[in-house]
Amino acid sequence: MTDLEIPLEKDRKTHYRVFEILPGLLSYSLLLLPFVLTYINVTLAVFFILFYLLIFFVRALGYSVRAVAGYISMKHHMKLDWNGLAEDLEVGKVTGLNIERPKWHFKNLERLSSRKYQIKPSELYHAVIVATVNESREVLEPTIQAVLNSDYDPKRIILFIAYEERAGRPTEDRVKELMKLYGDKFMGYKLVKHPSNLPNEIIGKGANITYAGRVLKKYIAKQKIDPKNVLVTTLDSDNRPDKRYFAALSYLYCVVPNPIQASYQPLAMYTNNIWDAPTLMRVLATGNNLFYIVNTKRPHLSRNFSAHAQPLQALIDTDFWSTRTVVEDGHQFWRSYFRYDGDYRVYPFSIPIYQDAVLAEGYMRTLKAQFIQLRRWTYGASDVAYIADKGFWHKNNIPKADVLAKLLRTLESHVTWATGPLIVYFAAFIPPLLNPQNLAANQLPLIVSKVQRIGLAGLLITLYVCIVTLPPRPARYKRHRSVLMLLQWILLPVSSVAYGSLAAFNSQTRLIFKRYLSRFDVTEKTTITDSGKKISTTADPSK
Repeated sequence: MTDLEIPLEKDRKTHYRVFEILPGLLSYSLLLLPFVLTYINVTLAVFFILFYLLIFFVRALGYSVRAVAGYISMKHHMKLDWNGLAEDLEVGKVTGLNIERPKWHFKNLERLSSRKYQIKPSELYHAVIVATVNESREVLEPTIQAVLNSDYDPKRIILFIAYEERAGRPTEDRVKELMKLYGDKFMGYKLVKHPSNLPNEIIGKGANITYAGRVLKKYIAKQKIDPKNVLVTTLDSDNRPDKRYFAALSYLYCVVPNPIQASYQPLAMYTNNIWDAPTLMRVLATGNNLFYIVNTKRPHLSRNFSAHAQPLQALIDTDFWSTRTVVEDGHQFWRSYFRYDGDYRVYPFSIPIYQDAVLAEGYMRTLKAQFIQLRRWTYGASDVAYIADKGFWHKNNIPKADVLAKLLRTLESHVTWATGPLIVYFAAFIPPLLNPQNLAANQLPLIVSKVQRIGLAGLLITLYVCIVTLPPRPARYKRHRSVLMLLQWILLPVSSVAYGSLAAFNSQTRLIFKRYLSRFDVTEKTTITDSGKKISTTADPSK
């Protein structure tokens, strides 16, 4: 398939609009269902609510198990000498290096010995595209330093800074100054200014990094490097790769089958400023950390998110990222899936890229910035229409059962995102409220309460994983800050409803009424230095 772009609003046919409306329609219907069933037959309503909660409970237990397994894998992978393991791949056998070699490493060596074509670690180059708008030097410089200070030869890393023309002269001067300091330490570097108001683009990260990606394609061709040997990592301005990231990514790329038709997803860990963020934002950030740790144990459900890597050849094949959506990261999975007729997958790996929790100037602005960020994430519901359109209304060779399964899974995840917390926390009170004389209705809250107490054990397990993955407490904070890290979890119901359900309903309602998100709302960033000084930047200077 060559036509991979999201259709313009004027070109969206009836079936496309139906599937845009579908997530919101199902979410509102599911939310109303306990009321309707209670009105029709209270016993039926009770059984529906209990059945839903039972499914949720089983999922929660599985989530806790995967959280522990994911954390163990993360700890193990963070201890490995990935460069040493790559040396074994280079020569095709175990070298004399005295390093830990997991069992799966020997299996990889055996498998590679029979592979006709193999990319060796020494043939690889890494290109890093850092997208920036108006972020301060205090945000952007540590990201460049993190790339430079990796356990990987910087002379095999090409650094591209993709910045926006609309950000004006201050941003341009900032990135030029940084490149004077750091540019010559890399194999190569380039500053790429994304022009304003290009046709058929929305204002957003996708358009910015796509413009930089096309410049990178020309740069690599001029260097006479095979695009198959170039791995491209996209970073936001606050994304700081762990020092093991490039070495681990190189190893993974060299051992997986069909490495071109894949993308590589590190752990997104919102820990850069986790001790500085307000309580509610910390709950959301640590909850997100846990979600991506769990996802390393669910590779069949992995999708591109935030910072991720793909080979340059794959990006060329998909004409880079979409320039018409605010969720270009997750949407890239679907572009690649349809470009390769379903022969495509995401490989998660347990090495972090550290990111900022939401922190703006002032508490109310932070609350608003967090909602805007979550609204952008939940806008991934717009992919439902794209999957249906490309899967069933465009010619492709993908088994329809596979398209349908992925479509239903995507639809279910967004409907659950919107309705799950509301049903879990409040649905049990609906039957007794509407039928106070009914025995089954009055017993329902008591039964649900007992189930939730059992589920508390799973919550404590996940809470432990969240706590042990935190970075050390900065010296500027006293010990009581650590106590707050534990007490903050009483706000979990508030965060899951206000920033989960409501953000998802906002996005899905927008799709129902064609109030599309037509620009990427950049998250405002405030940095707190070691001395306690706050440095803030406006989210988007062009507004």
